[in-house]
Amino acid sequence: MAIDFSVEPEFQANLDWIEQFVREEVEPIDALFPSQTLVFDKQNEETQGLIRPLQERVRERGLWAMHLPPSLGGMGLGNVSLALVNEILGRSPWASSVFGCQAPDSGNAEIIAHYGTDQQKDTYLAPLLDGLISSTYAMTEPQGGADPMNFTCTAVQDGDEWVINGQKWFASNFKYASFIIAMVITDPDVPVHRGASMILIPKPTQGMSLIRNVGLIHEEPGEGAHGYLQFDECRVPAENLLGDEGSGFKIAQTRLGGGRLHHAMRSVAVCRRALDMMGERIVSRRTKGAPLADQQAVRHSFADSWIQLEQFRLQVLHAAWQCDQNGYDKAREYVAGIKVATPKTVTDIAYRTLHGHGALGATNELPLGAMLQTGIMLGLADGPTEVHKDNLARKVLKGYRPSAGEFFPDMHLPTRRIAAREKYADLLEPQLANW
Repeated sequence: MAIDFSVEPEFQANLDWIEQFVREEVEPIDALFPSQTLVFDKQNEETQGLIRPLQERVRERGLWAMHLPPSLGGMGLGNVSLALVNEILGRSPWASSVFGCQAPDSGNAEIIAHYGTDQQKDTYLAPLLDGLISSTYAMTEPQGGADPMNFTCTAVQDGDEWVINGQKWFASNFKYASFIIAMVITDPDVPVHRGASMILIPKPTQGMSLIRNVGLIHEEPGEGAHGYLQFDECRVPAENLLGDEGSGFKIAQTRLGGGRLHHAMRSVAVCRRALDMMGERIVSRRTKGAPLADQQAVRHSFADSWIQLEQFRLQVLHAAWQCDQNGYDKAREYVAGIKVATPKTVTDIAYRTLHGHGALGATNELPLGAMLQTGIMLGLADGPTEVHKDNLARKVLKGYRPSAGEFFPDMHLPTRRIAAREKYADLLEPQLANW
């Protein structure tokens, strides 16, 4: 079996074009509009006036919505190819929107494409794919976090309507969304993996209200874009159910598997950008009459980041390959592995780079604080690190068995020597006789 790390020339040409395009055309928008929430405001004439022409250039190149199948206007790229693309797009908060693969819209589009009715596809999927509207995915709850076993937001069917009651927490970008996809409990009498469903809720809908917008740690109160939602007798048509009743958990796991993988892909780009910043800094900045790069401790810090990034990138590509070969369900341990590795890699590399920039690194004049916060948040997004670490261990440990010995492990050297002498007694006896 051959292991080949090369990229086909035609696809490499696309990657080269994407990298130059992102650096020269998209990253300047980051400097003008650093707020990542503005990416989802499709009614902002100023920002949309900048990115619409860029989106047209992407379409002309045939690179729009590359994650989607050709039937939906995409390229149908596999996960390995998407990893190579996203490790470029992740450099810029605006790049994914310019290329038609902005989360959570990309995942929500896949759900509607697979489970939506023709009317829902016309009403929501078409404008979502065209980048004309934004959407929200509402799964977590304030009392249950990301653990669906603790969810209490319910939907009860009443004739030709679903009646929703409860709360949802951290419904990101709700204030810009045209609709939300919510996981709700439709049958509380069975285990959650059979009693949860996905429902599409247009905005506005009577009975769905915003308690408040929650901000991240660097934002002032009230400035955030992560909605804390209340549902009081919120009624939606019965046909707004996505997939079969009780299939919400399965839909969520499929969506979240891809989402976790894509988070890791984009994180490679974040780490690469931080490493580039550190490299530039230490060859430019001087101390004690010499560049910082002449200091052994600084070089060691840079080397640690380079090694950690290379290890992480290869782990991401391998997980993507496993998903391409076997599907998300059979590659769970590999996806869990990169989910656990992502926050530590991002925070470690961002911190080293921040430290290397001194006081400037801790200011809002560099993106390092945002990178560091991204790493912290990725330890919580799509499930906390500890849950994935535990699930990974459970999955891998199924391949192990208890030791055969009553008192000692299988690698106990005295026990192995006795067994080896017994195995090769016929060959060893003549030699032992001559000793």
